[in-house]
Amino acid sequence: MKAKYKRILIAVDDTECSKKALEHALYFATMKGTILGLVHVTEHATPTNYGVDPLMGQQAIIVPESIHIQESAALQLLEEIKKNLEASNNLGEIVCFHRTGIPRQEILAVSIEWEADLIVMGTHGRTGFDHFISGSVSESVLRRASCPVLIVPGKC
Repeated sequence: MKAKYKRILIAVDDTECSKKALEHALYFATMKGTILGLVHVTEHATPTNYGVDPLMGQQAIIVPESIHIQESAALQLLEEIKKNLEASNNLGEIVCFHRTGIPRQEILAVSIEWEADLIVMGTHGRTGFDHFISGSVSESVLRRASCPVLIVPGKC
């Protein structure tokens, strides 16, 4: 059977929600001619006040080592997921994307640039005050995507 979704973009991180979304995406990926895209977004480093005295007029700083550690961890995560998929499944091509920025914006940008036919992502299912403060990346992607979006709840 020929794949309806030829390019499936999966938003991945190191959470259980992401693992569940990956499992669901693999259902569509087993069809002939499907290419999987794995995208991981590292948020911009935030300045820290550690070791800084604001009373002395010192500004918060960004520690360059933390940026390097985050990028290395992200690339390692993507490579590990790709290696596991290649070893355990009869899949076609797997492409990895690592971006730095605001997750919802970067996921949408990759989906457009890569011409994804389907975006698959997990959601933490936050509600109330947590949802108000942190928002929902999956909800934002769903509202703005130019292709179908499959959102897999973390509680499923």
